[in-house]
Amino acid sequence: MPEKKVQLTQEGYDNLNAELRDLLDNVQPQIKEQLSEARAQGDLSENADYDAARNQLREIEDRIREIEETLSNAVIVKGKSNVVALGSIVELEFIATHKTASFLIVGTVESDMASSKLSNESPVGQAIIGKKVGDEVEVKVANPYKVKILSIQTAK
Repeated sequence: MPEKKVQLTQEGYDNLNAELRDLLDNVQPQIKEQLSEARAQGDLSENADYDAARNQLREIEDRIREIEETLSNAVIVKGKSNVVALGSIVELEFIATHKTASFLIVGTVESDMASSKLSNESPVGQAIIGKKVGDEVEVKVANPYKVKILSIQTAK
């Protein structure tokens, strides 16, 4: 069964690539050194340092595999200036409150609400993908609400 393609912005791809390089070049060798030092302490059956380093190495190797798989299945997308798409920076007005917020539309792997990176698969993302400035759309959640698209820019 073919792997599912992962949509990423160029920034998301670059960030994952940088994280992978850091894990491979810095973090993994440090943990392997800690493991070697703990192994040198002798009896491994009651060596907490050895167990901790081994567990940490396993977690790092799992993360490395996850990033490599994501990057190997990545499709880099670019925003479009006239409709909301991955890579678009969208300013929305929440109709009921008249509050506005801007979001960068990204793939699921990159989403981070603390950084205003909104997944295209989130309820808001699904509602606004393909829409234009001035469109009002309903966000389908337990308590539906409407948003209006005020502006669309292409992320750099």
